[in-house]
Amino acid sequence: MENYECCSHKTKERPDKEYKDLLNRLSRIEGQVRGIRKMVENDAYCTDILIQVSAVTAALNSFNKVLLSNHIHTCVAENIRKGNDEVVDELVTVLQKMMK
Repeated sequence: MENYECCSHKTKERPDKEYKDLLNRLSRIEGQVRGIRKMVENDAYCTDILIQVSAVTAALNSFNKVLLSNHIHTCVAENIRKGNDEVVDELVTVLQKMMK
């Protein structure tokens, strides 16, 4: 079995900085979602909740942009260099699912 520094079938070892950045972003998003739950539990006004939901959506979109950029610069580029053009089809499929 080949040892890929970048990624292998359905797994990827991330550099420490990327790993910590992604986890920090997810932790902030988790905190935002918990805050929304608390707002609902405390009968907050609908528009206030909707604004917070919009902030979570924006944070998730930002997370996706960072992850997608990292994926293209590492996994996709590495696979193309190795002659595995199937990774392009995989990327197109993922982008189609993300844009629904």
